[in-house]
Amino acid sequence: MNRVSCAAKLAFKKVTHVIFDLDGLLLDTETIYKRVFSDIAKSHGKVYTPEIRAKVIGRVEEESAKVAVTEMNLPMSPEKFLQQYKSMAEQSLADVRVMPGRGAQISSAERLVKHFHSKQIPMAVATSSGQDTYDLKVAKHAALFSMFSHVVTGGSDPEVKRGKPNPDIFLVCASRFKDCPKPELCLVFEDAPNGVQAALGAGMQVVMVPDEQTDESLCKMATLRLHSLEEVKPELFGLPPLK
Repeated sequence: MNRVSCAAKLAFKKVTHVIFDLDGLLLDTETIYKRVFSDIAKSHGKVYTPEIRAKVIGRVEEESAKVAVTEMNLPMSPEKFLQQYKSMAEQSLADVRVMPGRGAQISSAERLVKHFHSKQIPMAVATSSGQDTYDLKVAKHAALFSMFSHVVTGGSDPEVKRGKPNPDIFLVCASRFKDCPKPELCLVFEDAPNGVQAALGAGMQVVMVPDEQTDESLCKMATLRLHSLEEVKPELFGLPPLK
């Protein structure tokens, strides 16, 4: 992942609002999902490959199950897959941790959220999770998630008609800020290709922090790619710089 060039910096546009994805970006849930999906696949003699995972992550649970069953040709219905997944993942998701930093004492995700909150930058979460699953995952991180103005749970929100990679969730999320900013004034932080595609489709800039196994070709469309949230320079987008 290349450093930002001077020419690229000029291409970034000033924003006023920030939207975060949840899984694999704020919370370290993707390791749980990967383990559970892999275990289900293995029990049927199949392999949950990085290529299939790239198609799965970022989608609402029902769509993820359909893709997994179809791509791995599993002998079960998507509904059965989802039921088994939820049963296996529930306890781990209840104990999920905030995404760690690289050698830092404080999580890079937590540091960035607290920074924006201290500078009164409006923030929201746009997650493909349903409300019940979201509540389970954030229960032990109430203080951190109280800093967001609102959360859109794409898996259960009636206004989100289509899940990522469609732009619906980000457009709904932007519309629920008190001042209802234009989409181009919102900066999205994402880890999944489906989420990046959704944010761009909504007319927003998107900073991508992909998993190490994500194919490089799936990262090229992001406005900016980083190894970690520790590398974020908010000032590139007209936001207050980190200390």
